[in-house]
Amino acid sequence: MLRITNATKTFHPGTPNEVLALQGVDLHLEPGDFLIVIGTNGSGKSTLQNSVAGTFMLDSGRIRLNGHDITRWPEHKRARLIGRVFQNPFSGTAPNMTIAENLALAARRGKPRGLGWALNRETRDRFREQVRALNMGLEDRIDNEIGTLSGGQRQALTLLMASFVKPNLLLLDEHTAALDPKTADQVIHLTKQVVERDRLTTLMVTHSMQQAVHLGNRLIMMHKGRVIHDIRDDEKKRMRVEGLLDRFEEVRRVEALDLPAAELLKAAYI
Repeated sequence: MLRITNATKTFHPGTPNEVLALQGVDLHLEPGDFLIVIGTNGSGKSTLQNSVAGTFMLDSGRIRLNGHDITRWPEHKRARLIGRVFQNPFSGTAPNMTIAENLALAARRGKPRGLGWALNRETRDRFREQVRALNMGLEDRIDNEIGTLSGGQRQALTLLMASFVKPNLLLLDEHTAALDPKTADQVIHLTKQVVERDRLTTLMVTHSMQQAVHLGNRLIMMHKGRVIHDIRDDEKKRMRVEGLLDRFEEVRRVEALDLPAAELLKAAYI
């Protein structure tokens, strides 16, 4: 489904601000995989997701999705295959358009454009029922501008839009980080429901250890642009927050060692 091969990306090369964001990352997701990506700030997790989305191009390496080599595809072309929910609740929707109009746009993703009415009684009724499933009381507000909604309501609708036409890959970019705990839990519950119901191949970046251990069938930890842990199947099911925190502490101990010893330990992780 998704295959990333020897992906490298350096920001500000040849300057004092040079950052080796990705260093030869290899990653393969099977159809239906729900991958959680964690790591400290600057570990490369967001760079990995942005490189898949096409926000920027890799320096070298290849990305294949559902049989297509998308390595040099622009972001708008990849959007035919990829659904995405951003960290900022105000991204991913058109705030001055209504809920129904936003959903109508989502329903046309990847399809030929033409002239005709996007909304009629049948589509409104269908949208109303799909919005009702969010359990947020928005089914009677589909003619309200989406910019008038709360952050949690917008994230729930963005998730619905991203998965409206089943994408080959769903990208979740810390999509509950800006929400209060109660609303975040609600959106996470909805996320789990949508991903499992539609068997969506999903790559989710998060800072939440609770989300990391309770969601998905696979987890990778990144550090300095590399994948240092790949936890899956039964090991993933047994993983607890304490175990993940121990792995972060292990990374900190490596960082505290002198360079040769740190490189030896890093090699043991990879």
